[in-house]
Amino acid sequence: MDLVIQCERLGMRYSGGPEVLRDISFRVSRGAFQFIKGPSGAGKSSLLRTLVLAHRPSRGVLRLFGQDAGRLSRADQARMRRRIGVVFQDFRLLDHLTVADNVALPLHLAGGKPAQYREHVRDMLRWVGLGHKLDALPSTLSGGEQQRAAIARAVINRPDLLMADEPTANVDEQSARRLVHLFDELNRLGTTVIIATHSDAIVRRFDRAVLYMEGGQLFDAAPPVTRIA
Repeated sequence: MDLVIQCERLGMRYSGGPEVLRDISFRVSRGAFQFIKGPSGAGKSSLLRTLVLAHRPSRGVLRLFGQDAGRLSRADQARMRRRIGVVFQDFRLLDHLTVADNVALPLHLAGGKPAQYREHVRDMLRWVGLGHKLDALPSTLSGGEQQRAAIARAVINRPDLLMADEPTANVDEQSARRLVHLFDELNRLGTTVIIATHSDAIVRRFDRAVLYMEGGQLFDAAPPVTRIA
C-alpha cells in the first residue's frame, strides 16, 4: 500500500500544556478522499496543523509520503510542505495582494514567472467562481469568496495532498456542495484529499471514508453521545 500519511500513537501538546491530540493512529493511502468529522474543539484543526508540520508531535510517529517527519531537516520540511495544499479556517490571504496574486503565490515561490502561470491562475479563479475578482483585494470579498480564493491558492500547483479545515463553514449550502465537488474533481485527478468538518450534510452527501474525532482522539465510528440526566 502506498501511504501518504501514517500516524502511530501520535500525541501533541501546546507549550507544555495538556495533550490536545492523544494516541492518534490512522493511515491514508495515495489517492484517498477522507473526511474527519467532529464538533468544534474536538482537535481537528490541531491534527491538520500537526500533519502539515506546523506543530511538532509530543510523542508517537508521523510519516508523510513514506518519510519520518521527525527526522526531516528544515530544508526537507520546506520541500515536504510544497507537496501539501492547506486551507485553514482563517484563510491567510495577504491583504496587500490582489486575489490573483494571492492565488499565484505558490507558483511564484516555486520560481515560476508570471507570463508562465498568469492564464492558469485565471482559469483556476474561474473554476471557483471568482473570475470576476482577479484584481480585487481580499478585504473587499465576502467570507465565502475569501474561502474560495484560499482554496484556489491551495490547489493551484496540484498538490499531492490537500487538507482543508472546515472549508464549507463560511458558505451557503449550495456553495458548500460546489466546493466539495471541486475537491472531488481534484481527487479524481490524483490528489489525496482530507477534509475536516462538523457538517453532517456534507458527509452524508458524499459517499467517502469517514473518521470521527472527539476529545483529541480519533475513532473509526462515531462515539456514543453522552447524555446528562
